[in-house]
Amino acid sequence: MRFKDRLLELRKTRALTQKNVYAALNLAPIVYQRYEYGERTPPLDTLIALADFFDVSLDYLVGRSDDPTRR
Repeated sequence: MRFKDRLLELRKTRALTQKNVYAALNLAPIVYQRYEYGERTPPLDTLIALADFFDVSLDYLVGRSDDPTRR
């Protein structure tokens, strides 16, 4: 699964809006939208913040694993 698809899936399964996510991470709306639309790749610190926010592993977030468990 691609990062943008995983990000959208995580947000929707938790019944969150884009605003819920970008506000919690202190991101500009357009920046988050570009991540979710696959137009940009977040820097490492933002990837870590997203993984922490959704309580999943980085590998799961970026599509390298289907196991969301953080170890």
